[in-house]
Amino acid sequence: MMLQQSPRPTVRLTVAQALVKFLQVQFSMRDGRSRRLIPAIFGIFGHGNVAGLGQALYEYGADLPYYQPCNEQSMVHTAAGYAKANCRLAAMACTSSIGPGATNMLTGAATATINRLPVLLLPSDYYVTRHQGPVLQELEHPVSADVSVNDCFRPVSRFFDRISRPEQLLTALPEAMRVLTDPVETGTVTLSLPQDVQAHAYDYPAAFFEARTWRVERRLPDPDRVREAVGLLKQARRPMVIAGGGVHYSEACEALQRFSNELGIPVGETFAGKGALREASELGLGGYGVTGNPCAGKVAGQADLLICVGTRLTDFATGSQSAFQNPEVKFISLNVGPHDAYKQGSVPLLADARAGLEALTEAALAAGVRPRADYAREVAGWKREWRSQLENEVYQPVAGEAMSQAQLVGVLNEEARPGDTIVAAAGNPPGDVLKLWDATGGKNCHVEFGFSCMGYEIPAGLGVRMAQPEGEVYVFVGDGTYLMNPMELMTAVQEGLKITLVISENHGYQCIRGLQLARAGHSFGNEFRARDQETNRLDADFVPIDFAHNAQSLGAHAMHVYTTGEFREALQEARKKSQPCVIVVDTEKYRTPPGAGIWWDVAAAEVSGDPETRKRREEYEDERARLQRFYY
Repeated sequence: MMLQQSPRPTVRLTVAQALVKFLQVQFSMRDGRSRRLIPAIFGIFGHGNVAGLGQALYEYGADLPYYQPCNEQSMVHTAAGYAKANCRLAAMACTSSIGPGATNMLTGAATATINRLPVLLLPSDYYVTRHQGPVLQELEHPVSADVSVNDCFRPVSRFFDRISRPEQLLTALPEAMRVLTDPVETGTVTLSLPQDVQAHAYDYPAAFFEARTWRVERRLPDPDRVREAVGLLKQARRPMVIAGGGVHYSEACEALQRFSNELGIPVGETFAGKGALREASELGLGGYGVTGNPCAGKVAGQADLLICVGTRLTDFATGSQSAFQNPEVKFISLNVGPHDAYKQGSVPLLADARAGLEALTEAALAAGVRPRADYAREVAGWKREWRSQLENEVYQPVAGEAMSQAQLVGVLNEEARPGDTIVAAAGNPPGDVLKLWDATGGKNCHVEFGFSCMGYEIPAGLGVRMAQPEGEVYVFVGDGTYLMNPMELMTAVQEGLKITLVISENHGYQCIRGLQLARAGHSFGNEFRARDQETNRLDADFVPIDFAHNAQSLGAHAMHVYTTGEFREALQEARKKSQPCVIVVDTEKYRTPPGAGIWWDVAAAEVSGDPETRKRREEYEDERARLQRFYY
């Protein structure tokens, strides 16, 4: 006789209600520490989600706080900033309505995926039932009837699913959480939610809403690969570490510091890796790459072994395959992802950055690898030259000029305290921060340059503030970036999120103007100038813009300064304020700090009737022939 099993308990919920209840009981865990995986949700409501997710959040979202941004792209940037500040162990959800609300999130989705930062996007979609005929904001594709604008999310998402049936949540949501917490696969996760399906009901298993913890494991390196890497370390005379964002995400800074100190290997930091060495050290080279400092560039150019830790090795790190000029150079790549670990013909160490550094340090010491005093002295000499250049040239005023942007960063360095964070993303600010910001002694750096996304900075600063209640959060932008995306200052005021926005007012996109002059020979369309009626081009007088009053209109405390002394006083005043602050700094338009001595492949026009452009093309072809090489 067969025993009849009692039916499994179920709970009848709409898709949106089930989604909200599920997200509230998801946790991440690493090294025994547990935290909420999705602690809050951002959203702008429209007809596509107000009756679905909006209703569900009102009824069931007590433990999923809702934040109201001003722009859908911005809320994804805030979620990415929050994830980065939490070492990718926590993420935010973002909901939008149908159509433009959804596609507004695409830039944020690409930014998060390219930077490998977990965000959960919940864009609304068209009706699945189709009883309504073509609906508001629908893309009527002539060949594929099931295509919507949300399909644009597929290439910029690490996982995409369209929930066309309520029961699909039972498989889609666990897979979404898995991807969000996977150190290799993480990035944007998009669950497209048709408007009608959000309101459809289903009898979900009650067990589906029990608390679940997603463990973020530390992958250990293969012992044979460790021995192979140690063999290269023993042979190397001029080794160097390139530290990327993976050092931070793995919380491997102490392990990297020990590796560097014990083996005498200097460390250069990429944009994402800035601040990987938390303590001041003669082996700490600071910012490395195309916009890094010349000392780090010189060390990389002569290195015979590059130990690449947690970096994707994009063109700003490799100098478009020109930075490593030692003919015998070899590579070790410690990375949790195989796609990156095998780049440059590296000896791949497929492992968590912290676990891999610990294993490599112990094995190298056991094999007798020790610091080379002559190499350390040489590196220290190059560092002294760079420090002298900073003190005697870069930070010095120039008669008749406004404060340089480098001087601005220098004052920020002096005023920053342990626990403070600087945020930057596009234009000259991230390069100047990489080159000049002192990220030791407890000061933090958050630079987004994987996508170099203008408009990321202010919303990401809010995400950093949400993750780090203590210390100042300095958001450093140019005036061009501010004009692109200032509206989240209102969100900062609404939520009481204290950030200090520093705007370098240099009257345009001076970073790109400099590149334009170097590769085309002429300035065109990169400054905030009025149209000249004779030339019909934007090359008349500069357009006056009152950034301080604009920021005040959004609720911020704003100041406009012109000298280093005034800027210092403004920073001290801002530290005392509890509300968001904005400091507009008049900066010199055409002065930049010294270059890194590392080439970047941006091609000049191959054919031109203009002699200046032809000259730039000849220079480009010469540089490319002399510098660029391949590694395999």
